[in-house]
Amino acid sequence: MEAYTAVISLLRTLDQPYISDLFHGHTANALDSLRATAEYFHDVLEKASNKSGVDIEKIKSLEEEIRIVVSEAEDAVEMKISEIIKGERWTFGILQHHDMLPVVEKMDTTKKQVMEILSHDAHQILELTEDSLIGASSMSDQMLSDHLKDDIVKGLDGDLEIIDKRLRGPTSYLDIVTISGMGGIGKTTLAKKAYDHFPIRDVWDSISQIFPNHNNGSRVLLTTRETDVAMYANTSSPHKMNLLDLDNSWKLLRDKVFGLEHDHPPELEEIGKKIAEKCQGLPLIISVIAGHLSKTVPKTLKSWKYVAKTLSKIISSHPNKCLGVLGLSYHHLPNRLKPCFLSLGDFPEDFQVDTRRLIQLWIAEGFIRTSSGSRESLEEVAEHYLEDLISRNLIMARKKRFNGEVKVCGIHDLLREFCLIEAEMTKFMHVVRTPFSPAQKPNFRRFSIQKYIEDAYKLLPPVARSMYCFSNLDLPYEPRIKLLPILPIYRHDPIIHGFFSCFNHLRVLAIFPSSFSTFPLVIMKLFHLRYLQVHCFGNIPESISELLNLQTLIYEGPSSEITLPGKIWMLKNLRYIRLGGAFYFPSPRIDNNLVTGMPNLEELYGIWYSSCTNEVISSIPNLKRLIIRVHWRILENFPVRPLDMSSLTKLETFKLYWGGYLKDPIKIFVFPESLRRVSLTRCSNFIWEEISSTFIMLPHLEELKLKRCRAKDDVWRLTDKDIFRSLKLLLLSKLNLKGWEASSDNFPNLKRLVLKKCKDLQEIPTDFVEICTLESIELHDCTTTAEASVRNIEQEREDMGYNILKVYIHNSHSN
Repeated sequence: MEAYTAVISLLRTLDQPYISDLFHGHTANALDSLRATAEYFHDVLEKASNKSGVDIEKIKSLEEEIRIVVSEAEDAVEMKISEIIKGERWTFGILQHHDMLPVVEKMDTTKKQVMEILSHDAHQILELTEDSLIGASSMSDQMLSDHLKDDIVKGLDGDLEIIDKRLRGPTSYLDIVTISGMGGIGKTTLAKKAYDHFPIRDVWDSISQIFPNHNNGSRVLLTTRETDVAMYANTSSPHKMNLLDLDNSWKLLRDKVFGLEHDHPPELEEIGKKIAEKCQGLPLIISVIAGHLSKTVPKTLKSWKYVAKTLSKIISSHPNKCLGVLGLSYHHLPNRLKPCFLSLGDFPEDFQVDTRRLIQLWIAEGFIRTSSGSRESLEEVAEHYLEDLISRNLIMARKKRFNGEVKVCGIHDLLREFCLIEAEMTKFMHVVRTPFSPAQKPNFRRFSIQKYIEDAYKLLPPVARSMYCFSNLDLPYEPRIKLLPILPIYRHDPIIHGFFSCFNHLRVLAIFPSSFSTFPLVIMKLFHLRYLQVHCFGNIPESISELLNLQTLIYEGPSSEITLPGKIWMLKNLRYIRLGGAFYFPSPRIDNNLVTGMPNLEELYGIWYSSCTNEVISSIPNLKRLIIRVHWRILENFPVRPLDMSSLTKLETFKLYWGGYLKDPIKIFVFPESLRRVSLTRCSNFIWEEISSTFIMLPHLEELKLKRCRAKDDVWRLTDKDIFRSLKLLLLSKLNLKGWEASSDNFPNLKRLVLKKCKDLQEIPTDFVEICTLESIELHDCTTTAEASVRNIEQEREDMGYNILKVYIHNSHSN
């Protein structure tokens, strides 16, 4: 897999637009040769990944040869680029060409060796098969003992009852009942249990042909780890298996350890539930840990506490029972998805991974490449990869946006353990958790430092491409990860300089916890840096302009008034800017000359309103997400002027934090029709008619959120002409709204209505009962009369026979 990753990375390096400007003549021809050979290796590895019945050791040897030579080639290309940019030596003509010749020759030699191997074993290595689904389920079933299967089924009684009803349902047509879920959740075990259930088996035996459809009530039961497969087999309501909740997890663990008819010692219940909780609802792990507790561990509080602390080690000591089963899902992944999945091992346990940052990391790492002729952006391709991994139940969606987009993701601890083992074995990544000696110097290119080890940087290879820095501390009162410093902070000393100056090939530098007194200038020497996340005091220096390859800048710190340097506009590859608090964005003029702008910038998070000039807006034409902040102190000294954003034709998300009570912000902005999500916070002195007239003009608007806003009037009256045609989510929070006059025609596609602490609003418009698309209404700390009106709507909907309306009422004053 690392060979494939290395090839993709080299191709991405050679695809950079400025390559053609730097290299000419013989050297350009040399790079073309490298590209052609890399494309050949890419095709070979793609086909080899679909191998069946081949010599695995031969494949591994082949991939290792490719990995080494491709990595060396990329090192040479990047070093040559750095020399040219820095002007450190004469790099034109023959000398430049000779520098690349050894690399080209070595690539050619390896290519000939690969071709020779393929000529002997083409019938094996390049054979394409379609045995993925059957092979995966049968192999996973063989890995589990009958005893273990029975243990797992004990926690799936509810699922078994649902499957039983569907298999014996009243419909007469052929029905395919699908069961989907992550590896180890019990799909195949549940299917076999259902098949063995006597009333279900008198049905199966009656089938005389392969899946006949003679209107005689035939049923097919299919299990899969991939949601897409389940949906393809039958799009109508596949049975999605969920992880067990804490109660069922503890019940399964308790019954396995103590038996169904035996009581457990009361002093073990609390720690037992903690152990069950750490299994994260996966029956396979619960059963394995229960077996460990019942056979090898004394039933004492001290010994069970030790098990709770060492759960990951126990799981990894049972590779055939746990990791092997989950490994099938990974090994059946296409090559393009494997590095993306393994990269989740970079993060500590239970880390909440922001999907937008993850996508930027994948792009910076070189994992994402668009196919020739494709119009999709790198971000869009990466989003598809993420969706694919989620549908295969390898990545879990922790939080979702209303439109279904995944906001935060993560992986099960067991899958993370698999990632760490696989990443180490394939030389994909090394996680620094324990000290190591010079003799153990890891020969990797990606590192995740999850424990500070003094002088560890001296033992890491200078060709490292990615560096993730973490340190974890579990707080007794907060169920989250606290990140603590792992690098020296608040000063510039030789250690800091030494740490960063060692790794001239770095592409990713993500320092999550540490704070620096000022921006470490030595970082500016990392020319190939694409992703930078750092926590500093003060502003970013002008020398940031030296990082010409930078795509993502995440700069977090205590300052609320960061000023970006003027030369930030020289970074044409920037895609994502997010600074802590708010920041001033300079004019796109350098030495009084207007620059060409940032054509790749897609997200600008936290810019001050005073920086949003027409020059700035016109220089970021492809922006997709924009967050603007305004402070009342700025409004006092800054003239309010219109801001025309209509040229941002790709803008989808707009958030405004007004923070003042002096002006009416609604009239100031001219919005593009492309907007899908709008959020306004602390806006004031507007009238409700402006809300209607402004936002009904946005044909694609799906989400509208108004938070802590105070209008001049207190009644929102919508006329027959005020139609929010595409609006699906409406959120009103802490408003001075007393009355709301509207009909179902005003919101024809509304799905979700959320009201929070609207303590003056007396009722929800009764005509909302007619909105046939409405799925849910949520009230948080609203008036009792508003709650009563929602209950009336709920009852009327039920009486009229509409689809069920889900009503959630949360009131801090009552249960």
